[in-house]
Amino acid sequence: MTATAPREERLWSRCAGCASLLYRKRLRRNLDVCPECGTHARLGAPDRLRQLVDPGSFRPLPDRLPEADPIAFVDVLPYPHRLSAARASTGLAEAVVCGTATIGGHPAVLAVMDFRFLGGSLGCAVGELITRAAERALDDRVPLILVTASGGARMQEGALSLMQMATISQAIAALREAGLLTVSVLTDPTYGGVAASFATNTDLVLAESGARMGFAGPRVIRQVTGRALPEGFQTADFLLRHGQVDMVVQRRSLRGRLTALLAATSAGRSALLPVPRQEPAPRRGRLATDAPAVAPSTSVSPEPLVGGSAAPAARDAWDTVRTARHPGRPTTLDYLDSVFDGFVELHGDRLGGDCPAIVGGVARLDGRHVMVIGHQKGHTTAELVARNFGMASPAGHRKALRLMRLAARLGLPVVTLVDTPGADPGVGAEEQGQAAAIAENILTLTMLPTPVLAVITGEGGSGGALALAVADRVLMLEHAVYSVISPEGCAAILWPDRSAAPQAARALRLTAPDLCRLGVIDEIVPEPAPAAHDDPAETARRLRAALLANLLPLLDMPPAMLVRLRRQRFRRFGAARSGARAGAR
Repeated sequence: MTATAPREERLWSRCAGCASLLYRKRLRRNLDVCPECGTHARLGAPDRLRQLVDPGSFRPLPDRLPEADPIAFVDVLPYPHRLSAARASTGLAEAVVCGTATIGGHPAVLAVMDFRFLGGSLGCAVGELITRAAERALDDRVPLILVTASGGARMQEGALSLMQMATISQAIAALREAGLLTVSVLTDPTYGGVAASFATNTDLVLAESGARMGFAGPRVIRQVTGRALPEGFQTADFLLRHGQVDMVVQRRSLRGRLTALLAATSAGRSALLPVPRQEPAPRRGRLATDAPAVAPSTSVSPEPLVGGSAAPAARDAWDTVRTARHPGRPTTLDYLDSVFDGFVELHGDRLGGDCPAIVGGVARLDGRHVMVIGHQKGHTTAELVARNFGMASPAGHRKALRLMRLAARLGLPVVTLVDTPGADPGVGAEEQGQAAAIAENILTLTMLPTPVLAVITGEGGSGGALALAVADRVLMLEHAVYSVISPEGCAAILWPDRSAAPQAARALRLTAPDLCRLGVIDEIVPEPAPAAHDDPAETARRLRAALLANLLPLLDMPPAMLVRLRRQRFRRFGAARSGARAGAR
């Protein structure tokens, strides 16, 4: 009996939806869709490609990347051990397979994610591979098709994994500018940073039947809100009802739908002009107390460094997290009163909401008009509750988007002040398209033809922070933090319990000196001792000086150069570039 058990296991499979025992060959013939209840089983990338592309047409793009452990992350296991186990169990090099193929005779480039590989998480290597796929589509003048299956950004690579959201988004922006079709196919599950970037900022978004997609996962939403979730929450049909996808497609019809979409775009493709691709050019990070910034150029030092003897003294990461969250820490409204002059607040997303967690409007900085947009927390419990603790809703992100676009039309620089634990994780936010709202902000910032300067003033939490931080220059106050996930969230997932949050904070490399070394930020703004909330006036003076030193060189740059250099800044965060930074620690 025991000798035949493994073979019986291979011959039969139990449906996750209705628990029916299914003959495996029959299930395969039905494309891994249960014939009893219609549940679509998850597919690995190789099986997905076999179902979608014309037989024999797939040609993989190179996927052998340098081994990357950019922040030397260790939880209960070293990160390289987890990578090795994932490669052994899946036979894949990473959580995505990319290549060229034809679908119904129409050429395309595909990037297909595989949830079996560390939950399909988005890390530097995955970001690099998908970006290369988008660049290949641009070179070949063909559509890009993304098949997503992911739990979100990869915690073990810290803020560098967060940067991949911007890196891939700007590659999609280049395809949009070239008039080339981009399509994402949502499969089960698609969450977090993937949902809030390339899964939802393509021209068309298709959802496979049974797929689930959202920015925050159901477990997180239940924990935060204490509410039961609506029936069918975040499923493909839910997304269709709430206007977040173009169509829901059964697996057996997916290839046909893609063929029809590709056919509709092929006629005008030959008329498109080639768009040259820019090569990445890293820049050097520095302290605000160093010499004034010069205009960014493509000839700069390849290693971001914390410069000079004025570098901040080492401080425990968990202490920094607690300082960044201090209720007395200056807020965006405080800085609008002390750093800027003549602030005129503008309200509303023009679609039905005015999120109090985002404030924005026109102000003056040393006599120059700018558009300032920032997260607003508050100092008292009442203020924090009224402002949702600085966690923006989709209406907040769309208000910020409206003001960014207005600034571009008026020729005003944009200054963003980032201080949020993350985006609103509520049921209403998911119903209103939180992931797509964040994704559209990131995409728009990669294309915005006006100077953008971002400052992490307190907490920079995940995609909610990145939605305001895709900028020409990213500054960070000395005791602020910027991370792909909160230490508590990371500890709850990778450690036995949340009490390991201090360990997670250290592992995530979320402090300003860490992020300056990694090149995620360009400059540290020193705070008066012991921290910003102890001397708000001096903090404001230093921040004002840093803003002017970084903004003035950007004002004389042509819009096309601004966009080109901004994209180069974020393009450098791929795996091929992270290995060298890791060695510099």
